[in-house]
Amino acid sequence: FQPNDYSDADDAKPYYTTLSLWDTFRACHPWYSIVVPEVNAGAVDSFMRHYKTFGRLPVMSYGGMNFDCMIGNHSVSVFVDRFLKTKSAEVDWNDVFDAVKNTLMVAHPGKPKENWDVYDKYGYFPYDVIDGEGVSRTFECAYDDWCAAQMAKGLGKTDDYQLFMRRSQNWKNVFDSSGGFARGKSSDGKWREPFDPFAFGHGAGRDNDFTEGNAFQYSWHVMHDVEGLVAAMGGREAALKKLEVLFTADATAAGAPPDVTGLIGQYVHGNEPSHHVIYLFSLLGRPDLTAKYVREVFDRFYLPKPDGLCGNDDCGQMSAWSLFSAMGFYPFNPCGGE
Repeated sequence: FQPNDYSDADDAKPYYTTLSLWDTFRACHPWYSIVVPEVNAGAVDSFMRHYKTFGRLPVMSYGGMNFDCMIGNHSVSVFVDRFLKTKSAEVDWNDVFDAVKNTLMVAHPGKPKENWDVYDKYGYFPYDVIDGEGVSRTFECAYDDWCAAQMAKGLGKTDDYQLFMRRSQNWKNVFDSSGGFARGKSSDGKWREPFDPFAFGHGAGRDNDFTEGNAFQYSWHVMHDVEGLVAAMGGREAALKKLEVLFTADATAAGAPPDVTGLIGQYVHGNEPSHHVIYLFSLLGRPDLTAKYVREVFDRFYLPKPDGLCGNDDCGQMSAWSLFSAMGFYPFNPCGGE
């Protein structure tokens, strides 16, 4: 059903909208790149047309307009994924990179969740400086920075590559290795206290560090630096033990926003930040546990009845997870074909 062609009747090219990018960059766009690559090509063209109209890339595109409700800007991932997979001569990739860099570094009037001056000053979003979601925003912006770095490298832009690679490590600044959890941090470098890894957050409010999730879920939101994450967890065996705890912890969603559904322990299949996590078992040498939990997800959360889906499909992301997983593989890092 999505994305939708929103173009006028006399438009020579489709203009795609209904792109729920915070969700769909994870598996939906990688799926398109395999089975309907022309849709991804059209999405890249549509993003650039949006950029030239509005001055920045869309965060979430609905009805031809941009919605800034979510965090990060994952149109960057879709751009860079297409660049790395095709390097299509039909696209001016230097022009695209300029749009990527502008979107990730320049503050745009009316866009509430950028604060690049804060991000670059501290290397994270301190909870006492910005209005909520600091940990989630740091993790997701670090991923976009990694994507931008790969495009810069491919275009021979060495200085930009080094800049964005440094930024891509910012997730470490809000990861407490002593406890193995991502945590809120103040502008003077102190961890938020008291700390409850079960405490859910979403949206504005300086008492909230997360977006539609908690520390259990977001501590694994490092798709671009698994080795760094494992090291921060204390090594592979420690990371595996921590990962198993995620799936065996109390399946409580007390205080959670309505998006948090489909729980196995504190793994949340009904919402997107968890979607890659089952596959981390395979990367850590336990594909049997990946297989175990993939099967449990299918048996519990994808059922042929009216309430058989455990969460909002979010414009194809839940469906793309099932399609990849039915075939036995998944884009753990959705940019670049890994």
